[in-house]
Amino acid sequence: MIEVNNLNFAYDKEKVLKNINLKLKKGESLAVIGPSGCGKTTLLYLLAGLEEIKEGEIKISSKEIKGVRNNTAVILQDYGLFPWKTVYQNLALGLKIREFNNKEVEKTVNSALKRLNIFDLKDSYPAELSGGEKQRVAVGRSLVINPDLLLMDEPFSALDALTREKMQNLILDIHKRDDFSFIIVTHDITEAAFLGHKIAVMKEGKIIEVLKNPHFGEKDLREKEEFFKLQKRLRQLMISNKGVR
Repeated sequence: MIEVNNLNFAYDKEKVLKNINLKLKKGESLAVIGPSGCGKTTLLYLLAGLEEIKEGEIKISSKEIKGVRNNTAVILQDYGLFPWKTVYQNLALGLKIREFNNKEVEKTVNSALKRLNIFDLKDSYPAELSGGEKQRVAVGRSLVINPDLLLMDEPFSALDALTREKMQNLILDIHKRDDFSFIIVTHDITEAAFLGHKIAVMKEGKIIEVLKNPHFGEKDLREKEEFFKLQKRLRQLMISNKGVR
């Protein structure tokens, strides 16, 4: 599904990513974790085609990325909702850009609104919504295009702990049903351990280690000993000097 080979990136003369190599199979998820400024978001933007690749390559479904692709959806930290559009209109926008007819738009959007339990909010504007409701709209707007890849940049960081857990559960439920791949950038160790088939730990523009999560998606994962052991290992990697020049 995704193959990243010898990827380097710099803003002006400041090198942000250094020899990044990754592989992700169709239907798998990857959590990218690391301190602020380590290059996580830049990597996500390159995967989304929002930044130009100048050294190295990224392939998605065997095709080299040369810009934004139709089957990739992106959820940013600030939700990215248009404040002058209603919930319904925000979800419909991507479909209209792709020239879906009005009946297809209505059917697809209403289905997504019901699935995300926000149908009653379809005529509301973003300013009238809670943080969790805004995040559901952002998820819905991304998923109505039926992507094969979902990219998320700290999507739940502004939410309270309980709402955050509910949104994490929602992403997993949708992932199980629709079988897309997703990558989430986060600074939260618990979130990375819960949402990643694989977890890439980054420091100073490098991936210092990729851990596999054999218990991904298991029922009541947050209550299991293996979940806490994985978090402990991630903390050890985060505070170690491994990969630091």
